[in-house]
Amino acid sequence: MKNKLFLFKLLIILVISLFVYVYAEKTGAENKPSTEKEQPIQIVSDRLDAYNEKKMVVFSGNAVATRGDMTIKSERLLLYYKNGLAASEKAASREIDKGRNLEKVEAKGNVTVIQGDRIVTGDDAVFYEDTHKIVITGNTALREGRNIIQGGKIVIFLDENRGIVESAENKRVTATIYPEEEKNKEEKK
Repeated sequence: MKNKLFLFKLLIILVISLFVYVYAEKTGAENKPSTEKEQPIQIVSDRLDAYNEKKMVVFSGNAVATRGDMTIKSERLLLYYKNGLAASEKAASREIDKGRNLEKVEAKGNVTVIQGDRIVTGDDAVFYEDTHKIVITGNTALREGRNIIQGGKIVIFLDENRGIVESAENKRVTATIYPEEEKNKEEKK
């Protein structure tokens, strides 16, 4: 009986590891850094506030940022730059469009990250331009079809084909995997 329980636990761990690995692998394959960083970032929101001294632009009110096949939605998006924005509004707009000098993007409030059929949700997220990493925190969930992994924090390393789901202080990592969906994905390849 103990052996069967041990094997069952081992199987669950392997399935979860496979799910996170497949997600990270697809994300990395679809986001080649050489082309992704060259693509413009398109942002739509109800309001834009630029703070040149803080090297920051704030998009608030139903903010949606799209770059390539990835979309980030939240109540507010804060873009931080390595250098100050250009003096003219037109030049600043071009820098935002091209993602030039972009350091990171913070998404605050009801965050949804969509890429293909994968959806990650949480309270807040930070996308780091240089390392091509996304950190989603607070009530996080990663969904692909009916499969779901929940935890306190999800870290996706886009260039390294890997992801991590961490527990929160009072919430363990949980996963619900539907084997028939995983089997169907493998057959489609």
